[in-house]
Amino acid sequence: MTPDAPPTAPRRPGERALAALGLGAPAPSPADASPHTFPGGGRWRTEVPSVEGPEALAAVLKESSRLDVPIHRISQGSGVWMLTDAEITEMVESTAERAIELCLFTGPRGTWDTGASVRTDSGGGGLRARGHDAVAGCVEDAVRATELGVGCLLVADEGVLWTLHRARSAGIIPADTTLKVSALIGPVNPAAYAVYERLGADSVNVPSDLTLGHLTEIRRNSAAPMDLYIEAPDDLGGYVRMYEVAEIIRRGAPLYLKFGLSRAPGIYPYGTHLRDLTLATARERVRRGRLALDLLARHGADGGMAPLGSRSPGPLHRFPTDVRPPRTAPPATPPALHDEKNKD
Repeated sequence: MTPDAPPTAPRRPGERALAALGLGAPAPSPADASPHTFPGGGRWRTEVPSVEGPEALAAVLKESSRLDVPIHRISQGSGVWMLTDAEITEMVESTAERAIELCLFTGPRGTWDTGASVRTDSGGGGLRARGHDAVAGCVEDAVRATELGVGCLLVADEGVLWTLHRARSAGIIPADTTLKVSALIGPVNPAAYAVYERLGADSVNVPSDLTLGHLTEIRRNSAAPMDLYIEAPDDLGGYVRMYEVAEIIRRGAPLYLKFGLSRAPGIYPYGTHLRDLTLATARERVRRGRLALDLLARHGADGGMAPLGSRSPGPLHRFPTDVRPPRTAPPATPPALHDEKNKD
């Protein structure tokens, strides 16, 4: 292409061969495209999930350099409470050197709690925080993590999300902390997506089985960044959607491309007993990212990546927080004393 030539539109998989066989598809409708971008430009960022500690992080960073996979965000799934202060600090420092956002999961969740409902066929409350103490644990994790320099928190409960957003507004955690909604409670319709945005979400992980039409519907109601597994873990369906990446970006921007891994055992909560599996799957997630990026390049759809180091979600719609000082409970009324003359 000459310097003055207009850029060519990305081609769709198999487009030329199918057209030659009389099986061509209609051109994509411009009305389906998302009008939104990240602040500062760019329609997509990358994320490597399930990076469970400093050793796995080192493996991911080494592999990303070797395979030339740009990374905007690293996320962890076991939780802040499964890491020591020294481990968190090491992860903060390692990601800061590469201007990568580090996102750690907050606190207790229903699937690890004593409640039996999550083990029924209906799944009960799922990962949500059961009771005041579970919410308190999530807040404790959030305060601890942000004091150690973590800039992004992953949440799996609407109440925790709203509480942390209010904590952000009140200065209890830094105002620039970003809050990310877990795929395990992700919304499946545009109305719910907009509610998460208003509750304080800076990015929202939607289930990986949403159709392209669903993504367009969401983008007509919200500009909040979206996270989507291009390859989903088995407990999220095991979907592999690499050939849809370009169209997912076109409809879902601004979007984090999450490089998950199907056909791999679960590793939450992580410990050294799962070390070899965790390191191997961490490297393979980066390789899966390389495959997705190569596919985008082959189709001429690899433009529009947000600058590395960018993490702002841009201006979003919120419910009023109305954060006020806590009310002081009235002093307890002392029990009435028996009249002396009525004593036995």
